[in-house]
Amino acid sequence: MTTTAASTSSHHLSPAFPGRAPWGTASKLRAWQQGAMEKYVQEQPRDFLAVATPGAGKTTFALTLASWLLHHHVVQQVTVVAPTEHLKKQWAEAAARIGIKLDPEYSAGPLGKDYHGVAVTYAGVGVRPMLHRNRVEQRKTLVILDEIHHAGDSKSWGEACLEAFEPATRRLALTGTPFRSDTNPIPFVTYEEGNDGIRRSAADYTYGYGNALADHVVRPVIFLSYSGNMRWRTKAGDEIAARLGEPMTKDAISQAWRTALDPRGEWMPSVLRAADQRLTEVRKAIPDAGALVIASDQDSARAYAKLIREITGSKATLVLSDDAGASKRIDDFSESNDRWMVAVRMVSEGVDVPRLAVGVYATTISTPLFFAQAVGRFVRSRRRGETASVFLPTVPDLLTFANEMEVERDHALDKPKKEGEEDPYAESEKEMEEANKEQDEDTGEQEQFAFEALESEAVFDRVLYDGAEFGMQAHPGSEEEQDYLGIPGLLEPDQVQLLLQKRQARQIAHSRKKPDSEADLLELPAERRPVVSHKEMMELRKQLNTMVSAYVHQSGKPHGVIHTELRRVCGGPPSAEATAGQLRQRIAKVQEWATRMR
Repeated sequence: MTTTAASTSSHHLSPAFPGRAPWGTASKLRAWQQGAMEKYVQEQPRDFLAVATPGAGKTTFALTLASWLLHHHVVQQVTVVAPTEHLKKQWAEAAARIGIKLDPEYSAGPLGKDYHGVAVTYAGVGVRPMLHRNRVEQRKTLVILDEIHHAGDSKSWGEACLEAFEPATRRLALTGTPFRSDTNPIPFVTYEEGNDGIRRSAADYTYGYGNALADHVVRPVIFLSYSGNMRWRTKAGDEIAARLGEPMTKDAISQAWRTALDPRGEWMPSVLRAADQRLTEVRKAIPDAGALVIASDQDSARAYAKLIREITGSKATLVLSDDAGASKRIDDFSESNDRWMVAVRMVSEGVDVPRLAVGVYATTISTPLFFAQAVGRFVRSRRRGETASVFLPTVPDLLTFANEMEVERDHALDKPKKEGEEDPYAESEKEMEEANKEQDEDTGEQEQFAFEALESEAVFDRVLYDGAEFGMQAHPGSEEEQDYLGIPGLLEPDQVQLLLQKRQARQIAHSRKKPDSEADLLELPAERRPVVSHKEMMELRKQLNTMVSAYVHQSGKPHGVIHTELRRVCGGPPSAEATAGQLRQRIAKVQEWATRMR
C-alpha cells in the first residue's frame, strides 16, 4: 500500500473506524487509539512502538491495527508474543471476539487453515527462534510484541526475538512501562541520544497515565501508607529495632520491610484488616469490587490467604504459579463476586481483572517497572468516578513511585555520566556499596545466623494522592484511620483532593485540642514528615567520612579509632547501619572535637 493511499484512508476514518474492517472490533475507539491508528496508517512504518498506560486499551488498538493490515493485504498472518501463558491465551480470546483466530497452543509444523496466526510467549520464542523465523519468511507477517520490555529480560530472549522476527513485514511493539531498571537494549526499539549523552527509547505514540486520568480512561489511585515499629535479628545475630519509614540504610530498610511483610507479625494482619474495611466501603458504590494482595513468594501467599479467611470469614482465591490452573482461577475470580485474591507476582502485568479496586503491595520488589505494572492492575476504569486504593509499607522508594505516577519515563540505555542527575531509577549500585563501606571500620559481622523477623506492628502513616501527602499518624482501628478508609469509592478526582484536605484539617484541629500527654504518636501532617531517601542517607555517610578524614589529619588518630569513639560517645550501630539522626549526631560530635583542637 502506498503512502498516498494510506493518507487518503486516514483522512476518511470515522470514530467507528474499526467497523469498516471485515471482522469488526470495538464499536468505538478511544481518542488515543484513534490517534495512534491515524498516525500508523499515514506513516506506514515497519516498526511502531506504542506506549500506553496500563488499562488504556493497548490490546484493542493492536487488534484494530491487525484487522486493518489483514484487510488491506499488507500482511497475511499475525504472530502475538506475550510475557506469560495466561496472557497468550487472553490475546487469543480477545482476537477471536473480533474474528481474528490465533492458535495459543501452537508448537511446531504447519498452522491450521482456519487460523490467522499464533499467540506465543517470549520464552517459547527463546527456545525455538528459527521455527518462528521460517514462519515469518514464508508469509507476510505482523508481529505484535506485547510488553516488549520483556525481550530485554535476558540476552537469549532478546537475541531470539531479533533472530525470529527480523524478516517480519511489520512489527508493533506495545508497553505500558517503557523503562527498565537495567541497560539491556530492547529489540526493534529505537534509541535516541539526548543532550546529556544518554540514549533513551523513542516511542512513536505515547499515552501516559496523566493523559488517561484526564480522559477518565483510568481510575485515580489513592495510596494508603503504613509504618510501625519493627524488630528483627540480623545474620550477625544482632537484634535491631527500627520504625518503618524512619531514615535508615538500604539494608536496614530492606530488613524492616521484610519484617513488616512477615505474616506472623501484627503488621500484615492490621493492614489486611484495613484493606478489607476499605473494600467494604468501595463496594457500597462498586458492588462487585475485588481486592488483590501481591505477595513475594508462595509461602507468604498461603499465609496471607489464611489471614484473610480469619479476618473476613471468606476464602481468598490463591494464584501461585503461571500454569493452566492459575489461569482458570484468575478467570473465575474475574467473573465472580468474590472479595479477595492473593497472587505471587503473576497478576502484576497484563492480566485484565477490571473489578480489582483495592490492592495490598506485599512484596519487597522495588523497581519502578514492577511497581507501575502492579498498580496498573487497579486502574482500569469501567465508569466515571471509580477510584482505586493501594496499601503500601512506608518505604522511601515506594512513596517516590506513588508520588510520580504521572511522570512519563523512557528506557535509558546508558547510566548517567554525571553524579546528581535527577533520576531515582538510575542510582548506581556501586555508589551505594561504596557509601555503605566505612574506611577502617570493623563491623564485626559474621554470617552465622539467618535473618529472622521477630516482631512488627502497624501504624497508619499517610495518604498519597496526585503527588500530595495527607494525614496524621494513627493507630489501626482509630477514628483517624477510619476517616481515610471511609472515603467513598465513587468520586471525581477533584472531589478526592478536596475530601483529603478536609479530613487532614479536621485531624489537625482535633490534635491541637488534646493535651501533650495524650499524644503517643508523632502528630505532624504527612507533608512535614519527609521520608529520607537512600541518596540523602548516602550524602550523610559521605559527609561523616569527610569529617572523620579531616579529623584524622588533625588528631593523628586512625579512622577506625575515631569511628569506634563516635559509637561509644553517641551510641548506635556501625555507620553503615546508623539512622540519619545518629549520623547527624556523629557529624556534630566530630565538628565539636575539631573545633576544640584549633
